[in-house]
Amino acid sequence: MVDYSELFRTIDALTKGESDEVALMATVVCEVHHADDRFDWTGFYRVTAPEVLKIGPYQGGHGCLVIPFARGVCGAAARTQQVQLVDDVHAFADHIACSSSTLSEIVLPVFNGAGDVIGVFDIDSDRPAAFTQDDADGLTAILTHVFGRL
Repeated sequence: MVDYSELFRTIDALTKGESDEVALMATVVCEVHHADDRFDWTGFYRVTAPEVLKIGPYQGGHGCLVIPFARGVCGAAARTQQVQLVDDVHAFADHIACSSSTLSEIVLPVFNGAGDVIGVFDIDSDRPAAFTQDDADGLTAILTHVFGRL
């Protein structure tokens, strides 16, 4: 399991003073992806047009390039502005299978300091029910701290 307090401190130290959104995303992805072997694919999808997400920095195999807000777990997180904890992606209506090995997923909306959704943070696992509320809380704290400064 991830020590989110330690991960928070590490990411804070690495991102302090940085204001470039993509640089921040790349750093967060790298640190989070390597923090736990449950994390099979870790990445950001950025809001690039109204109701459209496009792939941003990620670690793992290829991701989907474009995801509309109206589709999938990432779209649901962006649309509802709420964390999506999915124990079984095959039971999620309208799940977009970017990788056939994904069994569970957590997707968190990412907000800037003005409260606008600027993207989503997506973590896939090749294990069923891999994510918990502790993951949601720890990751939300990191994302709020890093991207709330923008």
